[in-house]
Amino acid sequence: MTKVVLALLTGCLFFATACDSSRLYETNMEFKNRSWNVSEKVSVEFEITDTVQRYNVYLNVRNSLDYPYSRIFVNYTLQDSTGANLEKKMIGENLFDQKTGEPFGQSGIGDLYDHQFPILSNYIFRTAGKYKITFEQFMRQDTLQGVIAVGARVESVETK
Repeated sequence: MTKVVLALLTGCLFFATACDSSRLYETNMEFKNRSWNVSEKVSVEFEITDTVQRYNVYLNVRNSLDYPYSRIFVNYTLQDSTGANLEKKMIGENLFDQKTGEPFGQSGIGDLYDHQFPILSNYIFRTAGKYKITFEQFMRQDTLQGVIAVGARVESVETK
């Protein structure tokens, strides 16, 4: 009986510490064949209700050691519920050290690495409603090997 209680308490402690109170939304889209085709746009939608709160928005990338370059270039577009473009930019980020080839990011499973790249910091959404971020790979290859998943994270900025 005490083993069951101990297991339940350990489980509750794990879930309590795993909570992320600042995260409003996070999702990732996995690609077939562990590659991102240039024609595949990744779109994620989320809802904003608080127009006073500031938010951070991140690009999530999961890659393997099969990724052939040190950097990745991605275009992103942020649209409001009417389809109007609010932000449209290209970002370039390092997945591997350019000199040593050592991978950056968090590794938890074999040769997979997770990255979160900031795209909007302390951003204020002017109106409540649904928003959409679309990501497009902007590399010199139609099929980008070694990209397992791409997604977005939206989190509230904690005020002190």
